[in-house]
This record gives sequence, C-alpha cells and structure tokens, in this order.
Amino acid sequence: MPYGLFLSGGIDSTAIATLMSRLNARPVTAFTCGFDVAEARDERAQAEKVARALNLDWRETTFTEDDFWGLAPQAAWALDDPTSDYAVLPTLKLAEAAKGTLTVVLSGEGGDELFAGYGRYRRALRPGWLGGRAAEPQVDAPMLADGGASALARWRAATAGIEGGLLKRSQGADIATWLPNDLLLKLDRCLMAVGLEGRTPFLDPRVAAFADALPDRMKVRGRYGKWILRKWLERACPAADPWGKKKGFTVPVAAWIAPRAGDIAPRLAGLKAVRETCDLDAVRSVFADDAHASKRWPLLFFGLWSLIHLDGLAPDDALRTLLDA
Repeated sequence: MPYGLFLSGGIDSTAIATLMSRLNARPVTAFTCGFDVAEARDERAQAEKVARALNLDWRETTFTEDDFWGLAPQAAWALDDPTSDYAVLPTLKLAEAAKGTLTVVLSGEGGDELFAGYGRYRRALRPGWLGGRAAEPQVDAPMLADGGASALARWRAATAGIEGGLLKRSQGADIATWLPNDLLLKLDRCLMAVGLEGRTPFLDPRVAAFADALPDRMKVRGRYGKWILRKWLERACPAADPWGKKKGFTVPVAAWIAPRAGDIAPRLAGLKAVRETCDLDAVRSVFADDAHASKRWPLLFFGLWSLIHLDGLAPDDALRTLLDA
C-alpha cells in the first residue's frame, strides 16, 4: 500500500518525515502546498530544505486563485458543516495532488495540542494580569480585551473537569474540541473526498500518553512551544531549523474575494439560508467595506454550503449562483 505524508515545513510534519525516512529503505513521498501570490505566506522553502536533507521524494503543488474558486465549492460539498477555517482549501488541494500516487497519507495533526505548540499555551504560563494578580490566568486578558467575558466563561467551563495546571487544562480543552471538531474533521473529509486514508501519528495512544506525562518545562520554555520536539530535531534533522522563526501559513482569501465582492454581496444576501440567519445589512456592509474583508470568506463559504447541502445544488452550480449574473 503506497503511503507518504503532507510536509508543511513545520515542526510536526518534519518530525514525522524524519522518523519515516529512518524507517523506510526507499525515499518517502512527501507533498507540499505553496502559493503564487505575494499576499500569502507558506513554508515551502523550508519544506524543500528538509526534503533534501532527508532524501524525500518531494512533490510540490501550487495553490492559485483559480484553485480557490474551483475548490471552495468542492470543500463545501465535502464538509457536512460550514467552517471559517480556510485551511480546508490547501488541504483539499494536497489531497487531489496525492490521490494518484498515495493510498495513505500521514499528517501532523495533534502535535500542537499534545506538545503545546500554540502561542496561547505560552501565554498561559505567564504571571497573572491586572496588577500582577495571579488568581486569573494571563490567557484571560486577550479574551476580555475583545469583550469576551462569555468566551472566558465558556473556556472555564470546558476546562473545569480537566485535572492539572493551566497549561494542561488549556491543552485538554483543545484536544476535546478544536482537534476533533476542526482539524481532524477537515483532514478526514478532504482525504476521503478523493479516496485517500489519513493517519495522524501524534495521536497514537502511546504518543499521547507520553506527551500527557511530560512536565510543562518539556513543552514550553521561554518563547518556544513544543520544546522537546525542537530539541530532538536539533540533532535528528538540523535542516529543520527548529529554533528559527516560523513564517506560518495563510491563504490570501481576502485578496481573491475582493474583486468580486460587489457582485457576490447581493446574491449572497438573496439566499434563503442567509436571509434566515444573518443581518442582511451587516452582510452587505462586510462586502462593501474592505475593513471587514476577513469576514467575507466565512459568509461566502456558508452561502456555498447552504446551496449545496440545503438547496441540493451541485458544487459548480452553487458557485455559478454566487458569481454569475
């Protein structure tokens, strides 16, 4: 059974690639997605550097504006629920690129949650806020700054039953919610849409138990999360540059939607699902004012999703409904 991995160039996928290269006599096949516009960020160059160091059979695919418009309705079809996570698009692009070569794909989901890779975990270990008062965690501050008292209450409810300190409670909340409801759902639906199977090595029960038993200092030190993984990669794969600054991964959805915003707004506002669930003046305002550009993608995806799953349109027909006169 042919298998390989999705290689982003980050810590998680690089750790998996390093182990796979050690366990396989032949070069491991790896797929990486990048973008062709200046507004986007990806770690394609870092992925190539790792691929060369590990002698991977590296395949690069580029996500374009045409891919955005072509894959958005396909993603809406593949997912049962609407999502605001635009990372579903490059995931689907990678799946389509790999389907003729691989049967099973390994991916790095779970690494951030188990080994504390998110910035909010590092903030959780800082001293308290409001004059140094330690009774409330630092992670509360940005929630309250956003007027998120209710979000803070939900966070406390989600972590109330999790034993351990603030870091472990924060990880536990993400493992119980964000990981299965977004990351794993997205990966599974995108892979199965093209007939691929996904594997997430970090979520092996033995790996998860190992991570859970680690003290906080093995996960977070200073400005670095996933400390133990970085330390291991320092010698296992120096090309990973584990202490280097992460570029991140952003899909320039706002730049691609902007030229068509004026056409999309009235058609979106006319959809039954949008009329029944949204403030139509707010919808029109989002598409009229570039200051709200980041809110356009969730609304566009919701419109596509509703046309496909509620109104029964084929993906291509759903897109034409929103774009064509």
